[in-house]
Amino acid sequence: MSPTELSVAFFLQMFVIVAACRLTGWLMKRLFDQPQVIGEMIAGIILGPSLFGLIAPDLQHFLFPKDTKSVLYVGAQLGIGLYMFLVGLGFRTDHFRSNARSAVAVSVSGMIAPFLVAVALTPWLLTLGLFGTGIGAMQATLFMGAAISITAFPVLARIVQERGLSRTPLGALSLSAGAIDDAGAWTVLAIVLASFGGGPALAMKAVIGGGLFAFFMLTLGSRLLAPLARWAERDGRVTPPLLATVIGLFMLSAWAMDAAGLHSVFGGFLLGVAMPRGLLSNELKKQLEPFTIALLVPMFFTFSGLNTQLSMVSSIELAAVAGVILAGSILAKGGACWAAARLTGQDNPTAMAVGALMNARGLMELIIINIGLQKGIIGPALFSMLVIMALVTTLMASPLFELVYGRKARASGVLGALNEDEEAVAPPTVAPIV
Repeated sequence: MSPTELSVAFFLQMFVIVAACRLTGWLMKRLFDQPQVIGEMIAGIILGPSLFGLIAPDLQHFLFPKDTKSVLYVGAQLGIGLYMFLVGLGFRTDHFRSNARSAVAVSVSGMIAPFLVAVALTPWLLTLGLFGTGIGAMQATLFMGAAISITAFPVLARIVQERGLSRTPLGALSLSAGAIDDAGAWTVLAIVLASFGGGPALAMKAVIGGGLFAFFMLTLGSRLLAPLARWAERDGRVTPPLLATVIGLFMLSAWAMDAAGLHSVFGGFLLGVAMPRGLLSNELKKQLEPFTIALLVPMFFTFSGLNTQLSMVSSIELAAVAGVILAGSILAKGGACWAAARLTGQDNPTAMAVGALMNARGLMELIIINIGLQKGIIGPALFSMLVIMALVTTLMASPLFELVYGRKARASGVLGALNEDEEAVAPPTVAPIV
């Protein structure tokens, strides 16, 4: 397609994407009490080959021609990276420090247990021919472990925000554990990809490069960024030059994590955490949040949905296999995170809430398994099973959270009431639920 043709297709695509995401999000909220983010995720699947492409393939191809996928991909990475930057701006480091022990325990447990499930399931899945040709047992096990242990970090962040947890210890604990968890899963994925010809340098770059960047941002980042806060205070607002500077720093941070072999979302999140608080962070959220959530984030969900095909689980045997994977994933991830939270001093409702939130796989799962499909690690049938697992665990996260924690917390005043837009405001003080 010529640049002019790409432009014409892009603007029509964005109208369809924004309309579909808002409508589906509204329906999911009204009919099933699900957050907006869940509707956006489902809208992405609907717009892909699983439904729209199945019902009207010619129209779907007209709206989403192959040549435009690269444009959508870049917009998707920008959107989800900027959103995680905004999440980092609202991240309470004091809550993280007070929950560091629990966060590490939850994240490590939330990886070990799923990897044990992967060790148990992978030989069986290999005998069924669900992996790609020439894939060894170690490669298959590591990939399955990463896929089962991943947490939907962007989706988790949206649920934390929309359920009024952004400024609570529970929200900080969940986001901290999710960040550590996903960094570990992406590192494992880098090791798997290294075994396909990238060499050990790819894995070392992910571990060392990502670790050094995180250490730098969390130790020296706030000091180096302090002049930006003084700039904002001097002008009384975030001026266009200051905004351009922050956006430039975001681009560098996203590039650093992508170049390290992890994901741009971690660069955005770490920069947001390191950014000085006060007028600067408040104004950045006001200026960037509406556009990011309304336009850019839906591009992320749609691009992932365009690569998702749910029609491959076409027999009772394959459906049974999908059920085993789903059950093992839920019990391993949710159960391990609950147990770790309890053992590190959290009360039972909080621990159950952590297990419910960490169990969501969401679009991070879809990203990983799309990479696995493209690289020939897994076959189309196993890909579809893992998509089903990602959808079910993400759909159950918010209702399960409300059941084990949210309703009682709102009734007791620990959390604020949800408003019409499904966004809750947390009260200034937070006490444990007993």
